[in-house]
Amino acid sequence: MPLLSIITAAHAGRADFLPSTGESVASQELPPGWELEWLVQEDGSEPHLAEIVETVPQARYHANGQQRGIADTRNLALSRARGDLVRTLDSDDLLLPGALAGPIERFAEHPELHWVATRPKYLDRDGTWFTYFLLLPTGIVRPRVVGDYLMRHRMCPLHCAGLTMRTASVRALGGWAANPRTEDIELLAALSELTLGYLEPEESWIYRMHDGQTVHDPAWGSNLVGTSYLMVHNRILAIRERV
Repeated sequence: MPLLSIITAAHAGRADFLPSTGESVASQELPPGWELEWLVQEDGSEPHLAEIVETVPQARYHANGQQRGIADTRNLALSRARGDLVRTLDSDDLLLPGALAGPIERFAEHPELHWVATRPKYLDRDGTWFTYFLLLPTGIVRPRVVGDYLMRHRMCPLHCAGLTMRTASVRALGGWAANPRTEDIELLAALSELTLGYLEPEESWIYRMHDGQTVHDPAWGSNLVGTSYLMVHNRILAIRERV
């Protein structure tokens, strides 16, 4: 029976968000014959989240036992993934109804795809909603399209927190990169250089903004972002020189 593995890297500071994230996972309806597993990998030397996660029937929890960072934590969860497809889900985000069924159907319709990106609905800290505007045409995304945009604008044209990918492809590329700021973008940059993808037009998940997010820390934006995007740029160029 086909299986989709959802990977969530978490830490103790997400304890207030994780129950509703788990509820959104448990409520998903998949295409006939499909099953899911929710792989929650807790970062940090003092784990706190096991009891929360284990209330979700599809959950498989594991703790790092030390502070490793988001890329290592996701990769440790990836090592436990049994699914043919892997979906990222941040510990403070929510899946909307049909969030998983849509990408699964795209892979069935287009067997040549290696990744599907979906669009978020943003919930701001003051409770207001706003739209995440798409920067690429929806539908099939051919190799180099994402990379060209990244190198031209030094920003990603789609949201990496809503990616569903072929597990084997993610593993072949080494998983999430050892990048201090853009570990997910660097993975997508390599994947999208080498394979076909698909961009969904519908909003299928909720990005919850809050003060605890690292992106709201002034040091996050001023420190290492330039170097992080240089790493992405270098990876794209290296792939193009070899392919």
